[in-house]
Amino acid sequence: MLRMPDGFPSCFGEYGVQVADMSMGARMTQNLVTCVYQTKLWGHCRLITVTWCKNLMGQGLSVNVDDPACHYTCKVDMKPWFFWKKQGSKAMEVDGQKVEVFWDLSSAKYLCGPEPQDGFYLAIVSDGEVALLLGDMVREAYKKTQARPPTIEAMLLSRREHVFGKRYYTTKAQFGESGRTHDIMIECHTNGAREPRLYVRVDRQLVIQVKKLMWKFRGNQTILVDGLPVEVFWDVHNWLFNPSLGNAVFMFQTCVSSERPLRVQPGTGAAAQDAATAASHVSAAGFSLLLYAWKSE
Repeated sequence: MLRMPDGFPSCFGEYGVQVADMSMGARMTQNLVTCVYQTKLWGHCRLITVTWCKNLMGQGLSVNVDDPACHYTCKVDMKPWFFWKKQGSKAMEVDGQKVEVFWDLSSAKYLCGPEPQDGFYLAIVSDGEVALLLGDMVREAYKKTQARPPTIEAMLLSRREHVFGKRYYTTKAQFGESGRTHDIMIECHTNGAREPRLYVRVDRQLVIQVKKLMWKFRGNQTILVDGLPVEVFWDVHNWLFNPSLGNAVFMFQTCVSSERPLRVQPGTGAAAQDAATAASHVSAAGFSLLLYAWKSE
């Protein structure tokens, strides 16, 4: 039976990235990756959202720290211009407490997306302790921050990203804390196909095949990755019936809790999810990967 997770067929809330109203040119040049982490600040669990962006003007980064006690979100923006400082630091307050953000992207290496792969660090520090550290320049990060290592490692709760292609859409994901990183490929035949079909592969192994896609343009199926159940949701309605909007949406969700099910909201069109709401569910349910798939003509 078709079961869509909370917000899957609806629009992002106030924390979301609005893409539905963008022109076609802007869609194809804007690229975003948003990751939500759970970490510890001053002895309490906090959510840190890191968004990497890339567009015609260059690349940028934003960091949000959410305090659940007062539902206040602080934001640090490094504007996506060519001349923005690729290394530096900035301090902000969350519920009266100081949080420092340190970054060095001067030697960062990228593949095709906005998120650096190596040659960088991004560190969030509070109370003299590193709450979140991203990148491979670990030694440089600790030297710059003069902070002690975390007592509890940050956990990646969810990841949202935009992928582009004509027929194939690829990304990477790690579904278990101790599991390895897997290659994910989505293949969809729509344009000119007598019978549109959808294929999902993990490490080149076919795990989902959807025939009669005109009737099954939305659906879900459970697969196993590293011994973990992963529920895959898809919505390719736009590709088939409203191509001017451009994007389909796919979600990979691990370990959905039966005691705390994801709420269902009605709606159609591009699926999306409020990062804060998603993270509150994912912390109980596992890791989620949300992909916006755009067709490049």
